[in-house]
Amino acid sequence: MSQSCISDLVVSRLPLYLRAMDLMIDKGKKSISSHELGKQLGFSSSQIRKDLSQFGEFGKQGTGYDVGYLSEQLRRILNVNHIWDVALVGFGNLGQAVASYSGFIHRGFRIVALYENDPEKVGSKIGDLVIQDISEMVEDIRHRKIKIAMLAVPTSEAQNTAKTLIQAGVRAILSYAPITIAVPNYVRIEYIDPVSRLQQMTYYLE
Repeated sequence: MSQSCISDLVVSRLPLYLRAMDLMIDKGKKSISSHELGKQLGFSSSQIRKDLSQFGEFGKQGTGYDVGYLSEQLRRILNVNHIWDVALVGFGNLGQAVASYSGFIHRGFRIVALYENDPEKVGSKIGDLVIQDISEMVEDIRHRKIKIAMLAVPTSEAQNTAKTLIQAGVRAILSYAPITIAVPNYVRIEYIDPVSRLQQMTYYLE
């Protein structure tokens, strides 16, 4: 089935299925039913079967899903069966926390470039990476052929920085800025905004 036929909601659940498979592998579990998986994730077993059936037949009635095989197939579907190079723009408190997070590499991503416009931070070394001046970003990203970037810049700089990233060849952006960024149709953008999530939760509180 083509990508355009799969809804964003279905795609948004696939990483949750993959994470559950990886946890099962760590526990030494070989197989799991859609009912068991549904209980873990809070989805109905029919929803899980419907989601996965859009990409092929991965389970067997009576035996469920082979955990290792389904993990491999989900990685293939999500294109994380190899490591993606990622650029991180912005090295304030948030950027430092993101750059220090060790969980990316195990999920298919590797931060390979850091960019900042603060001259006091440019040239500093974080692990094996040197913070580069943001003025070098376009040329460097083009040279490295980086397709994914994370934005940890102030809200006032987010739109222009995203535009520059797109000019450099980036086609997927994860933004931490609490603002909606306009991008062309061929660019995928996602947002992480903790305040919005908190506001969604408080709706349900008395």
